Amino acid sequence: MKHSSTIPMTHSGTDQKSSKLKKFHKHLFLEFKKGQMGYATIAIIGQSCLGSAAAMVLLISEMAMIPKMVLLFFVTIFCMAFNGAVLAQLKPLTTFNILILSVAFSTLVILFQII
Repeated sequence: MKHSSTIPMTHSGTDQKSSKLKKFHKHLFLEFKKGQMGYATIAIIGQSCLGSAAAMVLLISEMAMIPKMVLLFFVTIFCMAFNGAVLAQLKPLTTFNILILSVAFSTLVILFQII
């Protein structure tokens, strides 16, 4: 390499700054992974209660029947998907992402029905 004509390359320009949301997700995931059994147990209770509240709000709303049942179907599927992921002992990242999806969808359903 003493007589090489190539220019030495530094890797300082390749570091991409991750967004604050990605950092937050990573921080929460690492915490979830560290205490997965305890957090999964608490999350099952919390997201199931949130999902049942979303189902209740949907059922008492004055929305048309077909959209109401479609939303109710998705609320139920997302809640069951997380419960199934915990029971099947899927990878922690998959379980955590399904939890986020379930909680976000149920929360959005509740917020859009209240507004």
